[in-house]
Amino acid sequence: MKISIITATYNSAATVRDTLACIASQEYPNIEHLVVDGLSKDNTLDIVKEFPHVAYVISEKDKGIYDAMNKGVKLATGDIIGILNSDDFYTGPTTLSKVAEAFEDPAVEAVYGDLQYVNATNVHLVTRTWKSGTFRKRSLYYGWMPPHPTFFVRRHIYEKCGLFNTTLRSAADYELMLRVLVKFDARVQYIPEVLVKMRTGGMSNASLKNRFRANKEDAMAWKLNNLKPYFFTMWLKPLRKVLQFNPINIWQK
Repeated sequence: MKISIITATYNSAATVRDTLACIASQEYPNIEHLVVDGLSKDNTLDIVKEFPHVAYVISEKDKGIYDAMNKGVKLATGDIIGILNSDDFYTGPTTLSKVAEAFEDPAVEAVYGDLQYVNATNVHLVTRTWKSGTFRKRSLYYGWMPPHPTFFVRRHIYEKCGLFNTTLRSAADYELMLRVLVKFDARVQYIPEVLVKMRTGGMSNASLKNRFRANKEDAMAWKLNNLKPYFFTMWLKPLRKVLQFNPINIWQK
């Protein structure tokens, strides 16, 4: 079983080495790592060249991160496809082995786990823990979603459900998972441990203005799939994040 990992980059020199190194260190033997770059102006591509495990690199102008992800999905040849952003990294060398083990059940179509946010400059400092919990479809109506960097699917899911909707600026991952988990009712398995660590600074949470725009896009994600959320769904989604923060570490450097 081959696992394809797609990493979209753009001026990612400050963080991409950790992303590349964590995949190079994986114990699982059958990995295809694809890097889709948006014409970086720093030395991102020079760093990528230092890692011979990378199977494919493309560097060209794109229409944003979700367009880059779509390019990667189209190029991927693995049985399983995952996305790892250029400022994220797996928690240990056995992460993809655990993912592969979950997919040994042929009925399983998607797998996800837990995620920790870490300080942007001190990755040993955990500021927030996203404990996903066991999948229940109704949970999405109560603001739940799995962390996208931990979300892996079989190739046929993209073939059946389609790619990322690039008309959405910050909620395309949410819309895709909503499509897969609710509209197409994929069979899902949860790995109850932290699979990915993510540096803080996501664009949807950068300001109140961005959070408001993200809420509007979240609502659009339901509408695009002809699904009707509860009136409180869009407000519970950001409120869930409050419970994930570590009040001791969040202000430390």
